[in-house]
Amino acid sequence: MFIPRVVKSFGLVLVVSISLPCLTCVVSGQDRTVELPKELRARAEHGEADAQFDLGMAYDKGQGVPFDYQEALRWWTKAANQGHSKAQFTIGVISQTTEKNFPVAAGWFRKAADQGLATAQEALGTMYANGQGVPQDYSEASRWWRKAADQGNLRAQVSLGNMYMKGMGVPQDSSEALRWYRSAAEQGYAPAQAGLGTAYLNGVGILQDQKEAVRWYRLAADQGDVTAQLSLGMIYEKGSGIPQDYREAVRWYRLAAEQGNASAQYFLGSMYHDGNGVPQDYKEAVRWYRLAAEQGYSAAQSSLGSMCDEGKGISRDYKEAVRLYRMAAEQGNPVAQLSLGMSYSDGKGVPQDYIQAYMWLNLGAAGSGIGHDVRDALARKMTPEQIAEGQRLAREWKPTPAK
Repeated sequence: MFIPRVVKSFGLVLVVSISLPCLTCVVSGQDRTVELPKELRARAEHGEADAQFDLGMAYDKGQGVPFDYQEALRWWTKAANQGHSKAQFTIGVISQTTEKNFPVAAGWFRKAADQGLATAQEALGTMYANGQGVPQDYSEASRWWRKAADQGNLRAQVSLGNMYMKGMGVPQDSSEALRWYRSAAEQGYAPAQAGLGTAYLNGVGILQDQKEAVRWYRLAADQGDVTAQLSLGMIYEKGSGIPQDYREAVRWYRLAAEQGNASAQYFLGSMYHDGNGVPQDYKEAVRWYRLAAEQGYSAAQSSLGSMCDEGKGISRDYKEAVRLYRMAAEQGNPVAQLSLGMSYSDGKGVPQDYIQAYMWLNLGAAGSGIGHDVRDALARKMTPEQIAEGQRLAREWKPTPAK
């Protein structure tokens, strides 16, 4: 059985797959479906938990019997109720991903985890980390991940490494974090290779080594790891410890961008905007900025607003520019705040309003360290009462997360 599962780990959303046993075998080097053993149903009906689980798998895969999900679920439930750990884990996954019943899922995961099933221990740790079906508790998350990690579960090893790196649920210990990353990385697990690359890149818990960072990132990136692909793009664009190579940066940005990574989409748009590694192409820049902006990426919203403002790669549209500037500005992007302030000051795409202009210019200048001269020039056109109101609005302003 192949069930997609979304795992949120400290802001990073990973889609992983849980592969459950299936009734197949390899004969003469080729896969061949095993016919349903005649005695399997009899054993299942006689109450043997292993047979009940296997019969559920047969119905789920349509192997030896017609595909029937409800019948598969019925036999899995019978096995789970008898304490079969893999069946309990399977019901837990279904409760989590299909039914979205997190408390029930956590209960099944716990039953299987208590029996030592590593995949269930990893899943229960993730539920504690995210507060799904159980109170959020990083210490409990770490405890269950350690049990799974000690059994060789790669996802748990990376998650436990993350906890040590950030000091969440365990004392902060970069060396211990790296030990777990390396354990999983040396077994070819891409997220661990990417984590090890980041450690080498930043010199966290280990001597900084850009070339070693690139080596580990490349191993992960070649497996399609988005984080590693994005990181390689940034390293090649900046020439961090290696020769600068815009074309190579574009190649890695594109691979990550095509997987939907908003940061990579924005950076690829910037490469097209500036003509670095690719011919300058404002329309292509707009396309990639838009994809990132639609995901709420504030820098892309600000840049796309600028393209609309200037009519680059898209028809000039001051109102659309203001809409985009506002979305980014409300998230706290200082460049967008300055741009929105200028729009209010000049009355472009929005009625002229010096108070609103001052508020946004004040916020943008504070956040970026630039723009003070523009704000001060505007202040010379304003009354003391207007300035005071603009300052009050700026003090009371609070950022709004992207939707």
